[in-house]
Amino acid sequence: MMDGKMKITYTVLCESDVNKEIGLDEILGNEKVMKAIKSEFARGLRHIQLSAKENATIALKTEKEQFEFLASKNDFADLLELAEEDARKHKRLKKGCDGVELIDIITIE
Repeated sequence: MMDGKMKITYTVLCESDVNKEIGLDEILGNEKVMKAIKSEFARGLRHIQLSAKENATIALKTEKEQFEFLASKNDFADLLELAEEDARKHKRLKKGCDGVELIDIITIE
C-alpha cells in the first residue's frame, strides 16, 4: 500500500500580530476618520453627516506570508510539530515569532 502525501500550509505567529474587528459605527464615530472622509468625498461642503445602513465590521489583520511543506498522511497527528520543525529548519522563527498556525491541509496522490 502506497503512503499518501499531504501539502501543509502554515504561517508564523508573532507577538506583534494584529487580528481585530472594528465596527463601522466606531470607525465613523472617530473624528479623524470622519474629517478624512469628508475631506476626500465632500470637500468644501458644509453640514455633512456620516452614517451607515448596517453596522458592518472591518477586519484589521497582519498580512502573513504562507509557507508549505509535504508530509505523509501517517503523520497527520503530528502536523503542528512538523510545521514548527519546518519553520525552525528554515529559520522562520525569530524573537517574538515563536509559534505556527496551520492554514490548510491538502491531500495529494
